[in-house]
Amino acid sequence: MIEKQHIINRFVSYVTIDTESDPASDSTPSTKKQWDLANKLADELKEMGMSDVTIDENAYVMATLPSNVDHEVPAIGFVSHFDTSPDFTGANVKPQIIENYDGKDIVLNKAEDIILSPDYFDDLLQYKGQTLITTDGTTLLGADDKAGITEIMSAVEYLIQHPEIKHGPIKVGFTPDEEIGRGAHKFDVEKFGAEWAYTMDGSQIGELEYENFNAAGADVTVKGKIVHPGYAKGKMINSMYIAQDFINSLPRLETPEHTEGRQGFFHLTQISGKVEETNLHYIIRDHDKEHFEARKKVMLDLAAEINAQHEKEVILIEIKDQYFNMREKVEPVMHIVDIAENAMKAVDVEPIIKPIRGGTDGSQLSFMGLPCPNIFAGGHNFHGRYEYVPVESMIKATQVIVKIAELTAEKYKS
Repeated sequence: MIEKQHIINRFVSYVTIDTESDPASDSTPSTKKQWDLANKLADELKEMGMSDVTIDENAYVMATLPSNVDHEVPAIGFVSHFDTSPDFTGANVKPQIIENYDGKDIVLNKAEDIILSPDYFDDLLQYKGQTLITTDGTTLLGADDKAGITEIMSAVEYLIQHPEIKHGPIKVGFTPDEEIGRGAHKFDVEKFGAEWAYTMDGSQIGELEYENFNAAGADVTVKGKIVHPGYAKGKMINSMYIAQDFINSLPRLETPEHTEGRQGFFHLTQISGKVEETNLHYIIRDHDKEHFEARKKVMLDLAAEINAQHEKEVILIEIKDQYFNMREKVEPVMHIVDIAENAMKAVDVEPIIKPIRGGTDGSQLSFMGLPCPNIFAGGHNFHGRYEYVPVESMIKATQVIVKIAELTAEKYKS
């Protein structure tokens, strides 16, 4: 039995450490404070009796739980990230424990009138009668992905304490900077030594994902010409107006707020400008590889069309691929998804198999030679003040990890 209070205490000890990552930094990890949790995790792994515990110069933490069976079993891994999103502050997190949730509004912060309401976040109603951990309304919580870390740590600890549960070699890995797209960049797949792995980085209970977006970033630079506005006729070129034409010429309904499921989008994430130069940053997303390439072409063709209208190069675009859909790497080894699905069913969790409208470390790791589906960690409303996680979901995720280890050993028993 996974002890509830132990899970709560472990989770709280992690989320109260500030590990916000910084996209403007070139270092790894991108913030020094991520070392605080990385070092804590390495120490805890050693204390619980894990083998080959390492923390490298970039704060990647790895460890091994040796096999306790006498037949060959592939090494499998479990991976989570310890940074939190820079979208909202992760400093001075003050978790609130809501016992036996009654299905009504939760006052996160009375002074600032911040309320977590099922009228807006109807997923809350799934968890009536359960124990929720919320924020105090002034920070994010950090369940993304410290819930995943809690579950992995608790699962390997449980396996150590219960040697009667038979398993092959289990690898664990904790990464920095996933929230800024760099979590897998310096992950040493060969050193990790797993044949396949699972990221514990999904949301609601039951999620099991092996498809994600193909992703690219596009930096658009619009060039203008500044002259005195009193004498500007026929001379001034206002880059902000050209930028506006570019923005409005992209498909208006193919944006995040108008799409769902496997539908892709163009997303303008940042804009800054003056008459002489305007800069736009877009992210481009699509599950389908052909549609993804077509989206990049749409942006390039639009720039070429506007440049032709002005008879000069007023728009420059640089597009960089970020990650790709892991489906093409996971489908050839679908037994790894089947094992996870069967593990969920074995612990009374109904699998929800769906595409990720985003990416995880697993998408990059899959293309680095480590097929890596994604499993629920249990949290909701990531990256903001309304984030929460049901404790019972973390317990179930821990049980799923244990069961995956057990089923993998059974599968390879001669």
